[in-house]
Amino acid sequence: QVQLVESGGGLVQAGVSLRLSCATSGRPFSSYAMGWFRQAPGKEREFVAAITWNGGRRYYADSVKGRFTISRDYAKNTVYLQMNSLKPEDTAVYYCAARSGLDFYILPREYTYWGQGTQVTVSS
Repeated sequence: QVQLVESGGGLVQAGVSLRLSCATSGRPFSSYAMGWFRQAPGKEREFVAAITWNGGRRYYADSVKGRFTISRDYAKNTVYLQMNSLKPEDTAVYYCAARSGLDFYILPREYTYWGQGTQVTVSS
């Protein structure tokens, strides 16, 4: 079992940066592939970024490529999402997710564990 707790969301203006954190506990952090997803009101949950268990590969949605960076800190059992140049269309609840496996994963149904989400609101 893995517990995930997101933090770092907030209300910001367009163009600024935010860093989301996802603290994990339970089974060894290093054995899990991690991902970030987001869900805006009235929309389906969508993939944002993913990272492999060893941090060797990362993958991003086209809508955030070049602006967002996913990373993980094994000493802190935490995965981060650095979000730069935020846009109003980035407004959503952001979720982190975890699953065992050697690859990165981009579909919500591929993940086993989910956090409760953190709200990010970007005003224009």
